[in-house]
Amino acid sequence: MNQHTMTSVYDQLLVREHLAKATPAGTLSEADEQRLKERVKQLLVEQEAVIVAHYYTSPVIQALAEETGGFIGDSLEMARFGARHPARTLVVAGVRFMGETAKILSPEKRVLMPTLEATCSLDLGCPPDEFATFCDQHPEHTVVVYANTSAAVKARADWVVTSSIAQQVVKHLHDQGKKILWAPDKHLGDYISRTTGAEMLLWDGACIVHEEFKAKGILDLKKIHPTAAVLAHPESPASVVEVADVVGSTSQLLKSAGELPNETFIVATDRGIFYKMQQENPGKHFLEAPTAGEGATCRSCAHCPWMGMNSLERMIASLESGSDEIQVSPELIDKALVPLTRMLNFPKDSSAA
Repeated sequence: MNQHTMTSVYDQLLVREHLAKATPAGTLSEADEQRLKERVKQLLVEQEAVIVAHYYTSPVIQALAEETGGFIGDSLEMARFGARHPARTLVVAGVRFMGETAKILSPEKRVLMPTLEATCSLDLGCPPDEFATFCDQHPEHTVVVYANTSAAVKARADWVVTSSIAQQVVKHLHDQGKKILWAPDKHLGDYISRTTGAEMLLWDGACIVHEEFKAKGILDLKKIHPTAAVLAHPESPASVVEVADVVGSTSQLLKSAGELPNETFIVATDRGIFYKMQQENPGKHFLEAPTAGEGATCRSCAHCPWMGMNSLERMIASLESGSDEIQVSPELIDKALVPLTRMLNFPKDSSAA
């Protein structure tokens, strides 16, 4: 299958620049943590706000979302929850594309983030102008983009998908005889192509967390824990996917952790998911899948540094000052809403292009 390769130096510089800013918050004492949580709770009530958090944020953020009537989920579930919740303000604890998606689906609401600096290597690696040019060069293709993209990239797409429904959407389009242009994650695109049989023109992007997982390390860990089941996100390289017992989105991996009889699991996705996995399966044991290196030789070490930027202090600052508010132009909202609505209505509206 064909693959578009963007300027690698440009990509590396972008990621390096943003990683330098993505310094996780320091460890709080129990008393300080409780004090900050109470302040967040007060502000949420005062401002008719609700927290919408991703599985990859810290346990303290996820727990606070639960305690305050908010939500924890993957990007598709977050989008659906935010769109139907009556809160006037959505506090999106995740990365920027999630905040933009919330704003597109709920333009009448104020959407805040603990920090707008929290971004995503997939988003950074798919600049809207370059992507638009790529699409223009292949006008006969149906454009399908992963949710981990900017509002501008979504606006250029025919479909937006998350990892939980990507296979179904691509299979639907393939069955209709459509040629598919996919962006930005090449590993997820390759997995979908192999499992659906669809010919896909792939953009060359990757998640810095999932790309670091190594099949050899997983197999070595399996020797120590021979009864462990391997759970892998399809953003991981093909070699990792091949040794997995279950491949799926964060929600699908959580479900499998509860359904499978295994007592031990090797998990090839962001370790933030362990909060929910352990909560739902207290008698089971979860191990991080090995990455490319440790410490200074590891860019992510199984945790997204941008997700790590979400903190109680930053959440308070955003709620108190109104800073870090997501802004998306009405014109962009109108364009991006079309493929996003198709995603939310699928398969009910699967007759769409």
